[in-house]
Amino acid sequence: MGKKDKLYRKAKESPENLSFTEICSLAEHVGFEFRNQSGSHKIYKHPKIKKMLNFQPDKRDKSKAKKYQAKQLVAIIENNNLMEG
Repeated sequence: MGKKDKLYRKAKESPENLSFTEICSLAEHVGFEFRNQSGSHKIYKHPKIKKMLNFQPDKRDKSKAKKYQAKQLVAIIENNNLMEG
């Protein structure tokens, strides 16, 4: 099992424990490209999907990703078969 698979599994099974670095890494592993950063917000765009993702760390624990954003990324990965390839 590679890093992409491990990150995806963690995001799917335990989104509240996904770190901010891990959510950004997973997005890049499935083809999202980093566009820009504004403060703590990181913007990603996928070349084939007309969807932009905006990630920011959780306010209570800056090292963690927001749970709803992890779930949103998992849904996009599943709906667009981004784990293949």
